[in-house]
Amino acid sequence: MKLPPPPRLTGRALRGIVRATDADPVRYMLGKLLRGDLGIDAVRALPESARGPQPLHARPEQARRAHPRATLDLALPDARPHARGSAAWLAALHEGKTTSSELTDRAITAVKTLASQSPMMSPMLYVDEERARRDAAASTERHKSGRAIGPLDGVIVPVKEEVDLEGRGATLGLKRKPAPDAKDATVVRWLREAGAIVLGHTSMTEDGMSPLGVSVQRLLPRNAVDPRYAAGGSSTGSAVAVATGLCPVALGSDGGGSIRLPASFNGLFGLKPTFGRISRAGDGFGGTMAHLGPIGCTTQDLALFLEATSGEDKNDELTLGNPGFDRGWLVAALRRGVRGLRIGVLEDEIDAAEPAVAAACRDALRALETEGAKLVPISISLARHAPAIGYLSIGLEAYAELAEMRRTAWDDMGVDLQLLCRVMSTFGSDEYLDAQRLRAGLRREVAQALREVDALAMPTSVRGAPEVSDADMRDGMTDTTALQSASRFVYIGNLCGLPAGTAPVGLDARGMPVGLQILGDAWDEATVLQVLAHLERTEVARCPAPRVKVDLFG
Repeated sequence: MKLPPPPRLTGRALRGIVRATDADPVRYMLGKLLRGDLGIDAVRALPESARGPQPLHARPEQARRAHPRATLDLALPDARPHARGSAAWLAALHEGKTTSSELTDRAITAVKTLASQSPMMSPMLYVDEERARRDAAASTERHKSGRAIGPLDGVIVPVKEEVDLEGRGATLGLKRKPAPDAKDATVVRWLREAGAIVLGHTSMTEDGMSPLGVSVQRLLPRNAVDPRYAAGGSSTGSAVAVATGLCPVALGSDGGGSIRLPASFNGLFGLKPTFGRISRAGDGFGGTMAHLGPIGCTTQDLALFLEATSGEDKNDELTLGNPGFDRGWLVAALRRGVRGLRIGVLEDEIDAAEPAVAAACRDALRALETEGAKLVPISISLARHAPAIGYLSIGLEAYAELAEMRRTAWDDMGVDLQLLCRVMSTFGSDEYLDAQRLRAGLRREVAQALREVDALAMPTSVRGAPEVSDADMRDGMTDTTALQSASRFVYIGNLCGLPAGTAPVGLDARGMPVGLQILGDAWDEATVLQVLAHLERTEVARCPAPRVKVDLFG
């Protein structure tokens, strides 16, 4: 007999369960239940042949050494009227229709307006008004004198609270004071050098452990398309900042879908680059799973962000050997089209999505086929086990990173994070190491597939954004059904360290955005963007108009 799905827990019920896990028998019983619900028992029972050798590093496995691609040299995609991308910002600045200073002042005012709405919709945890206005004034002068330094000069780009800002260290959604002696993370410094106006920190879920967009530590914004739904996480504020029109692109991070899910839930484009593509020096979240990357309202925003922030950084050894991109090279890749491109379709993964999601993804893939792409059915046996391998990997890495907080500031942690820690305490070191061997097996399978095709396609999530109540947003929640729905397809990219992007290709049965996910070979973000851009160009992918929006251009 099939048991009903576990209920969503919030408020008093959630606090009661956490208190009960003080007792070892309760903690281990709960851990046993969750092992079944999250597929961990199934993944532990896989045969030895599914495993690879114990990995000695976290570098991604590259299927091919070169990725030559023909190009049709098509026009760049046109953004929807309500999706004003970086190119539109720059054109307005060049033409003197507005200035960086005016846009920054309006953005600061808009943050306060969004914060006063009910439900609260501000994506910003912290606005660095003084620095933002100073940098905007400098950009304004550069544009007036014809000395703009690049395509992001004067463009507002907020960053997730996971990375350090000068004078304000990363807080990671936790109840902690930001370090006042912090220096800019490398990615922030490079954004500033490109002329971007770093408005401040966007809010995130606690320690990045929820992909749903709910936290007891932060009053997080709701979904900009429809505030009855969650915005996704953990890059919650970054996605909402873009979706509401506060900025065209924002920095997020992705350890288990945390860029792609909020981007998809809010009807945006998002890209998790190759592991090691963007420096994590100054990133407060460690481990082997998380990547920094952009959420944007157009594919060009993703390309411009990546061109500005990629390259070797002596402070992050994972970037060594990463040459970055020449200015304009990734943007040129958006013009290629898809004729002759071989796209591997993970049919089993599409079948696992809700019918409306599966239909939207299949329609988008058929449109690519009509445009000249070759669709190739692909099967990856470990794909359905990727979430369980991912939970073991990022969950136990986060548990270890939180050791000091668990010892000295347990009561400062939210109840859902406390529950996660209690459950993780029931796992053994052999289970983490076994997950890494399974991860090596998954990497082997995916690399073999990418020797046969140029990219892989599957949905971004099983369904669109989950509904949330005021109590859920205020008190936090644990919902394993919603977690599984969100996480089903995203962990392959993190476990393999591969570039993975999402495009908004339709709506689910409730009218919420649906994302199609495209994965590429290691260091081949260009092909991922090439596919996303053609979906955008043909208007198969388009950002829906949000219910909650601001217009900085008047």
